[in-house]
Amino acid sequence: MANKLRLGIPKGSLQDATIALFKRAGWNIYADGRSYFPSIDDSEIECMLIRAQEMARYVDHGVLDAGLTGIDWVVESGLEPVSVTTLTYAKQSRRKVRWVLAVPEASGYEKAEDLEGKIIATELVETSKRYFAAKGVNVKVEFSWGATEVKPPMLADAIVEVTETGSSLKANHLKIIDTVMESETHLIASKAALADGWKRQKIDQLATMLRGAIDAQAQVGLMLNVKRANLDAVLAVLPALNSPTVSELRDSEWVAVNTIVEERVARDVIPRLKAAGGAGIVEYPLNKVVL
Repeated sequence: MANKLRLGIPKGSLQDATIALFKRAGWNIYADGRSYFPSIDDSEIECMLIRAQEMARYVDHGVLDAGLTGIDWVVESGLEPVSVTTLTYAKQSRRKVRWVLAVPEASGYEKAEDLEGKIIATELVETSKRYFAAKGVNVKVEFSWGATEVKPPMLADAIVEVTETGSSLKANHLKIIDTVMESETHLIASKAALADGWKRQKIDQLATMLRGAIDAQAQVGLMLNVKRANLDAVLAVLPALNSPTVSELRDSEWVAVNTIVEERVARDVIPRLKAAGGAGIVEYPLNKVVL
């Protein structure tokens, strides 16, 4: 039987972002919305859609060899699958998400200690219990099946909820009074899979390419030509990843410069490169950056 890596893809809010990340990394995953077994253009991988909340259990127990899920759900599970690499992306952004303690704006609660004896609604039950226990605050933590933001003040006094921007909390007249934990997506694997030479190599391949796709998202490539006389001035402008590549051109008075910069600084760097003597400046997107 041919080698197969059983890979868990998070179903739900992370699903589309995960499939898009795999595409940038070089794999096409096709999910038709009805099957829990999406196809992938790699005969060595078998995918299964699993809720992120359950991923750690199935990986830790060896049902899956590897999977992608938030570190929050790994912590919540109390299990210890191996984290192979971090992949900072979420449903809407490339930032970490936060689990926050939020209360009604008009409640008068300002800190966790103000919630002594109160009801807290959340999906992250065990982590929330540990958070309040560490502060010596006695509360009743209730599991929320969803729509957690609408529960205060009638169904709960406060909530522990995940947020990227805080906009949903504000829309429901809630204010954040503390951060319970930060989370980001991890590629996790079972200890048994990592002990298998072939599976470990395949997991490492996934980690390298997914990590490269993540690292490339916020960066762009720049290439330009410059006269040798102006080269030092141009290089002084560039905040290179390592150091720019300088190549000879047919005209010995000119050289080509190639480098990588953060996308957010390109708009400032390009005019300065032109002013320093750069010519034929081209900005181009990157699919992967493997360090």
